[in-house]
Amino acid sequence: MSVFDVNNRVDHTSVASFLDPTGGPTIQRYDTLKYKQFDQLTDKQLGFFWRPEEVDIYQDAKDFKSLTDHEQHIFTSNLKRQILLDSVQGRAPAEAFGSIVSLPELENWIITWTFSETIHSRSYTHIIRNIYSNPSKIFDEMLNVKEIVDCADSISGYYDDLIEMAGYYNLLGVGTHTVNGKKVVVDLYQLKKLLYLTLMSVNILEGVRFYVSFACSWAFAELKKMEGNAKIIKLIARDENLHLASTQMMLKLLKQEDKDFVKIEEETRDECTQMFVDAVDQEKEWANYLFKDGSMIGLNAELLHQYIEFIATRRMTNVKLVSPYSIKNNPLPWTQKWISGAEVQVAPQETEITSYVQGGTKQDVDKDTFTGFSL
Repeated sequence: MSVFDVNNRVDHTSVASFLDPTGGPTIQRYDTLKYKQFDQLTDKQLGFFWRPEEVDIYQDAKDFKSLTDHEQHIFTSNLKRQILLDSVQGRAPAEAFGSIVSLPELENWIITWTFSETIHSRSYTHIIRNIYSNPSKIFDEMLNVKEIVDCADSISGYYDDLIEMAGYYNLLGVGTHTVNGKKVVVDLYQLKKLLYLTLMSVNILEGVRFYVSFACSWAFAELKKMEGNAKIIKLIARDENLHLASTQMMLKLLKQEDKDFVKIEEETRDECTQMFVDAVDQEKEWANYLFKDGSMIGLNAELLHQYIEFIATRRMTNVKLVSPYSIKNNPLPWTQKWISGAEVQVAPQETEITSYVQGGTKQDVDKDTFTGFSL
């Protein structure tokens, strides 16, 4: 596979999103598009551009010292977990999907998406540098927490399998091969199934796995503590909503393009449902770990259990899966203003971040964001 095939003259608007037999994207052109949705996602993500250094967290350093020991445990543990999850996302989308994407506008979105994840990782470093006297200690301790490592392993597994098989496909093609003395079977249908499952795994990561940690950050801010951190998490959540929308789009469009994916959807329905259940269980375990030594005003492990079931039910409905959870109403309704609001204030100017938004208009993601898009 070449990074640029001069002999590929196929109309780029006629190719499949991934694994098109004509090869990967050639000229990066965006004057004519097969799916304008992905180009608009890129425009919106670029309009969201922000830097963590522009959020003042000076007061957070003082606030942290006033927290109780178990509140400090909640805050610090969440930072560790978020860093590890975004360490995966800061490289994996481009690495896993980049070698098999076929559409220029989708390729451009995947690169932009991955770049935005690196800003999240830098944000956590910015927070840690300004709050802790020994930042290295926080990073060095991350891999010692079983609940964090287990979550990272469950996410990385699907990515790793796809990356490995996509590499064989690009290098060797379909067929049975011997690699380092090991029999390797490259089957296009199985590769498509891996792609579908990986997209579903990422959909769950973007839409479910961060929300226990997010809720804790916003709960501190509701108490007028650690507000700079909460503003950064709000910006991150805004990005993640966009990434979630993109994975939902991809899963839907794959089925429209290729009947194989309709069959794959049915074949993997139970596995995908179990992926959601496993993620919810891990989030509940994480909530238990956070609150093992005590609760905080307005939040405890049981409320977070209910909240993550509520979030998961919404996400499962969006990808046409039946949720096993009965909760219908948000047990933490105050979180909605943090998720849906666009007016994030930053110091020193304390003005809305509009300088990063195209045309100076707010670019919030809500239920009407993609109205009129044809999926």
